[in-house]
Amino acid sequence: MFLNTIQASEGSRKKAKRVGRGIGCTLGKTCGRGHKGQKARAGGFHKVGFEGGQMPLQRRLPKIGFKSRKSMYSAEVRLSELNSLSVDVIDLKALIEHNVVPAFTKTVKVIKSGELNKAITVKGIKVTGGAKQSIESVGGKVEV
Repeated sequence: MFLNTIQASEGSRKKAKRVGRGIGCTLGKTCGRGHKGQKARAGGFHKVGFEGGQMPLQRRLPKIGFKSRKSMYSAEVRLSELNSLSVDVIDLKALIEHNVVPAFTKTVKVIKSGELNKAITVKGIKVTGGAKQSIESVGGKVEV
C-alpha cells in the first residue's frame, strides 16, 4: 500500500448539495429553506429542546433519578451468611429475626458466594442455580 493510492470507498462520500442555481434543481431561490422564519435566516438556530419559550420538557419533569423503588424491599444473601445462622430451616422470617436482611424486606435471593458447610432447608426464598447446587451438594434442600 502506498500513500498515493489510498482512496475513500465507493459511496462513502456524498457530493454536497449545490444550492441557489435556479429553478431547475429544486434548490434554487430559497435553497430548500422555505420562506421567511427563523430557520430561513443565516445563523437562525435555537438550542436543543427549545420549545418557543414554553417550559421545555426536560425542565418540566421532576428530578427523581433512576434508582428502582423496588430495590428497597429486596435483598441478596450469601451462602456464607446462611452458614453462620444457627437455624436449620431458613425462610424470610428467620432472616429478619437474625438481622441478616432489613425488617421491611419482602423478597430475598440466595447467591453463591462463600462456603456452606452444613445441611439447611431453604423455604420460600429465590435461589440462584449455583447456590442451589452447593446447598444440595452438602445435603440441604430448596423448597419453593
